[in-house]
Amino acid sequence: MRAIRRFTVRTVLPEPLAPLGELVSNLRWSWHAPTRDLLASIDPELWHRLGEDPTRLLGAVPPSRLESLAHDGDFLGRLHAAHDHLQHYLAEPRWYQSYSEERPASVAYFSPEFGITHVLPQYSGGLGILAGDHLKSASDLGVPILGVGLLYRSGYFKQSLSADGWQQEYYPVLDPNELPITLVRDASGQPLTVRLDLPSNRALVAQVWKAEVGRVPLLLLDSNTERNEPQERDVTDRLYGGGSEHRLLQEMLLGIGGVRALRAWCRLTDHPMPEVWHTNEGHAGFQGVERIRELVEDEGLGFEAAIEAARAGTVFTTHTPVPAGIDRFPRELVEQHFNSGVFSAEIPVERILSLGAETYQGGDPSVFNMAVMGLRLAQRSNGVARLHGVVSRRMFNGLWPAFDEDEVPIQSVTNGVHAPTWVAREALHLIERATGGQDVSQEGDAWAALEHVSDGEIWATRRLLRERLVQEARQRLRASWLQRGASPAELSWIDDVLDPDVLTIGFARRVPSYKRLTLMMHDEERLKSLLLHPTRPVQIVVAGKAHPADDGGKKLIQQLVRFSDDPEIRHRIVFLPDYDMAMAQNLYPGCDVWLNNPLRPLEACGTSGMKAALNGCLNLSILDGWWDEMFDGQNGWAIPTADGVDDPERRDALEAGALYELIENGVSTRFYDRDEHGNPPRWLAMVRHTLATLGPKVLASRMVRDYVTELYTPAAVSARAVDGPGHARAVGLAAWKARVTQAWPAVRVDHVETTPVEDAPELGQKLGLRVFVSVGSLTPDDVRVEVVHGRVDDNDRIIVPSESALEPAEEYEDGRWRYEGTLTLERAGSFGYTIRVLPRNELLASPAEMNLVALPPDRRTASETALR
Repeated sequence: MRAIRRFTVRTVLPEPLAPLGELVSNLRWSWHAPTRDLLASIDPELWHRLGEDPTRLLGAVPPSRLESLAHDGDFLGRLHAAHDHLQHYLAEPRWYQSYSEERPASVAYFSPEFGITHVLPQYSGGLGILAGDHLKSASDLGVPILGVGLLYRSGYFKQSLSADGWQQEYYPVLDPNELPITLVRDASGQPLTVRLDLPSNRALVAQVWKAEVGRVPLLLLDSNTERNEPQERDVTDRLYGGGSEHRLLQEMLLGIGGVRALRAWCRLTDHPMPEVWHTNEGHAGFQGVERIRELVEDEGLGFEAAIEAARAGTVFTTHTPVPAGIDRFPRELVEQHFNSGVFSAEIPVERILSLGAETYQGGDPSVFNMAVMGLRLAQRSNGVARLHGVVSRRMFNGLWPAFDEDEVPIQSVTNGVHAPTWVAREALHLIERATGGQDVSQEGDAWAALEHVSDGEIWATRRLLRERLVQEARQRLRASWLQRGASPAELSWIDDVLDPDVLTIGFARRVPSYKRLTLMMHDEERLKSLLLHPTRPVQIVVAGKAHPADDGGKKLIQQLVRFSDDPEIRHRIVFLPDYDMAMAQNLYPGCDVWLNNPLRPLEACGTSGMKAALNGCLNLSILDGWWDEMFDGQNGWAIPTADGVDDPERRDALEAGALYELIENGVSTRFYDRDEHGNPPRWLAMVRHTLATLGPKVLASRMVRDYVTELYTPAAVSARAVDGPGHARAVGLAAWKARVTQAWPAVRVDHVETTPVEDAPELGQKLGLRVFVSVGSLTPDDVRVEVVHGRVDDNDRIIVPSESALEPAEEYEDGRWRYEGTLTLERAGSFGYTIRVLPRNELLASPAEMNLVALPPDRRTASETALR
């Protein structure tokens, strides 16, 4: 018989064990090794069997065991030490508290997924893991971030394989009461809820749960409440599930409902309201629309002034390098939902729709683009690696057609990873012993300390980690074959799968086509020869999930599974289903080489390679994402790319051939080149160099510091500048932008005069400039006239330009001015310059923000002429 209702009965801890409840309820246990050791000691076998989940552990451990521990002096001593350490961690001033007086009082961080720990499965891949590492490192640094997301009843999905290797998905229902979260209650003790009005007099209500991520509260909105009708209860059923309307409702709940939940929680707890609002990808973009609504309906601002007030404190991070990765909804669907009474009549629906409109050349007027809205509603935006910044500026150049790609206002902050989460304990112990316990989660020279650790110690640790991976891979592979219908009697061969002394290559990630899961199989016979080499064999561990709707990705998985099923080579290559954080935490440390072979430049960052590197694993990768900027020739290998080859089959063949060549004649020869002690000294030299040089660069603490210094603090300063009584400066900025935009067609560069230049000017010579500019009804206070100069290419394009302002010298009639200045010839070789006029206002974050520029007539591009 099936139960008609299910709930979880929680354990009542004996009074001496009360601190255990606090340790379990704060997810810092997931990255704090002493706390994990304490929890494991409660019942080691049960701890392992329950997937190292402390909430389930306390629900399953016998009361007699708890009573015994309540009288165990040694356990109580360790318990109080761990509890005191947590309290100190939560309260002590950290880096952020002494950073800058301009630092924001609070930062809201919105993301559709968060990968904190495998026991809270609210993530699908890199975006969520990055968000989780962001919160953890913010906690370690003392940055007052508030996380906002959704609580999905079934998370993403669990993956298994059919008998013929086809991916199968199933969605286990999660009970929030069995998760390390608590229901937020209002002052009257009732569950805290938020409400959104929907078409046809429907409503969407969500209750709010909270996870404690160290010092960081993470609010998760849950529509599975009896206050909703069945259709609305299912809004938060699955991560990235359902059709267009389902996804739209998820994103409206995340953005609009998330702001409302955060406001209510701050009022409830007296937490400072956010000054900065960070949107992690376009899924949460409606948070900007909700804040505009607040300003219009609650504070009486006009719509344009409200946009300026909201934009000033908003940061938008794009993670996708391809347009297909962006959420786009039918325009009519968005219009229908915002015409339903979600907002009052004071918020024009047409104006909301314009925020996500693809008004640029090649755009589709029938869709609403969430990334476009995110960029329009954020005064500061960034990609997640240096190369991804370049790709993003190119992809979104249509929003700023008057400017070259390199001036599009999208900067970059390269992702990082949270070392205490991802570095194996044995690897951490090596460094801690060498440094006397220095914290490796922060930037510094701790990673270089391996110079003082012997080859033998490092190599023994590497083998231990490899052996652990081999054992786990065998267990997972056996479980997978049993799921596929095999009999236990025919699986004895799994006992010999993989070898802890063989060069081990790892490949694990999502499986869209551009990541090229099966590139390694382009020449199957060549791959087999590498796997079965008589003296330098290679073994490969592969994992990854395809999106449930992506049959192309599932076909790639099936091809690899069928290849790895071959009895000739199945002991050398395995596919492990259900890739998640728990698997990853043994996979990264256990590999010697981490393989990444996307189509360049379609990898936004690729943080799995960072996690591997921090464990002493060497990267073998296409120069894409983070590897493009951090590969130095000694910390791994770069797979040559066939850039410019249009035929995809030929490109794959060329790059696969280069991959085989590197493995056979570079990677494996160095790995198996041993000294008299059996150690590979040249290999370990690369490991040491990797840790010393990449260690400080790939840390999430570095990433969060970059966000604080380059984005959060400037955004807070901008937000304060337009704040104040009536948001008068926001009103003024909106009026100024309207006035300048209307007057801009009359702005032009009329004439440029220069002092004579010799046929062969010399380095250091000064060039005098007299520029005559018409500004129409504007004044010199409204514009900046500048000379742009630098080296030029064969097409007279200025390469890596520099800008210098010119000063107004004399006014003429009809809005005409003469500007003057000097230009010093600071570099030898080809040199060129031009003049341009830009809007000027101290409240603008970028000269390209308004997409207005005037250039000399003979230098205008087609787009600039059209703009004029």
